[in-house]
Amino acid sequence: MHLISSGFRYLHAMSSRCLAVCSWSLRPSDPAQLVERMKQSGMKAVQLDFTPLVDAPEIWKDATQRLTDAGMVIASGMMRPRGEDYSTIASIRATGGVRPDATWVQNQQLAARVAELASRAGVSLVSFHGGCLPHDQSDPQRAIMRQRLQILIDLFQASGVRVAFETGQERAEHLLEALHEINRPTAGVNFDPANMLLYGAGNPMQALAILHPWVRQVHAKDAHASAQSGAWGKETPLGEGEVPWTEFMSVVRSLSTGVSVVIEREGGDRRVEEVASARAFLEPML
Repeated sequence: MHLISSGFRYLHAMSSRCLAVCSWSLRPSDPAQLVERMKQSGMKAVQLDFTPLVDAPEIWKDATQRLTDAGMVIASGMMRPRGEDYSTIASIRATGGVRPDATWVQNQQLAARVAELASRAGVSLVSFHGGCLPHDQSDPQRAIMRQRLQILIDLFQASGVRVAFETGQERAEHLLEALHEINRPTAGVNFDPANMLLYGAGNPMQALAILHPWVRQVHAKDAHASAQSGAWGKETPLGEGEVPWTEFMSVVRSLSTGVSVVIEREGGDRRVEEVASARAFLEPML
């Protein structure tokens, strides 16, 4: 296992900027199907959702080994906090990340397992939605969530794993305030320009400028913002939404080469084809 772990770290550290795909975007039923769909879409690197490895080990326990054997690189990991409800923006604000008291213990347990699995696989970064923090500094829920996020960050750090919070559930300036309050050098952001549009959380380029020093990974996803406040925007195939990709990728190229660009597609029924198209669209910009 040590040799596998070292190999992953070496590949990740020595490569140029990594272009990867989110494992959940390909909707695999098992590791073999994940490998096959990655091959079909022309992808060699993946952000691996570790939650199935925790919840269905009888199916996913050998996922990292299968990816290794197929010559794939695990660029990073992902964790899905328990109990999240994405049916509306209001529902995810109430249930996302570490906000709900009812799922906090479960999410601590999940994070501990994901951190252990990521460390064994040599994966040094895991992203997840931290949850929508109250903007009012005097709101007691803000202090509770800040403490919970610090606990999770420290838990991952103990396994040698950094964390990146998904963008979108709050405006960039509010997330920046929270990062300063959390005060953990191993924490950063997974910047998703489409999420800024989908949540109605602000202009993606302005948000990227604010969060630039904190970006640890980028999700390549596209969307149209909703004209109605408080309503979901609409995700689109890459290049068909409102993200100004030439301008966006110009800024991404200024980031450390250790910052991976990860294709994410969460809608539609042509995932493999659209991931392949996104790869062809992005590669010249890298």
